[in-house]
Amino acid sequence: MEITEILNQIYALPAASCRKLQEKITEASFPKGKILLRARRVEKTVYFIRKGIVRAYAHQNDHEITFWFGQEGEAVISMNSYIQNKAGYEDIELLENCDLYCLRSEDLHRLYAEDIHIANWGRKFAERELLRTEARLISRQFSTASERYQELLRDHPDLLQRVQLGHIASYLGITQVSLSRIRSALPSSPHQEITG
Repeated sequence: MEITEILNQIYALPAASCRKLQEKITEASFPKGKILLRARRVEKTVYFIRKGIVRAYAHQNDHEITFWFGQEGEAVISMNSYIQNKAGYEDIELLENCDLYCLRSEDLHRLYAEDIHIANWGRKFAERELLRTEARLISRQFSTASERYQELLRDHPDLLQRVQLGHIASYLGITQVSLSRIRSALPSSPHQEITG
């Protein structure tokens, strides 16, 4: 996904403002398995996924709890670092080889002060991230694991073909055995087998 499309799906920018923002963006490629963002560290870069998929997870006791997947067009960000300049609580791992757009937070905040259109873009960006976080929280609190799995099937069918079964089970808050039961109880659907 091209950077102009990613930026404009957040908030349509005038051409001059879009160019200013793009001038601060670089591209990078990283291999599958790389930990892009680290917990307990202040992260200084916002990433946008051109190609690939990532997961955010946190450690609880001896387990990794996956709570978010990101794919093409989405931002990869530590909101705690971005908003408060404090260490984040999540690790973000690349689940595929990824091509990313990179934007230093310092550059972005400077542009907010210089260009009202970019400042408005930033407000929309933060609002969008907040709404996505809220939706995940509400789903986790009020939907069953089976309902959340069916939601993934409906909204992100390709994700289920690209992510290991163990990460999907962790995201749903269940074991792989429970996920297998949920999958077998569903009528035939377009989902594909997922690797373990």
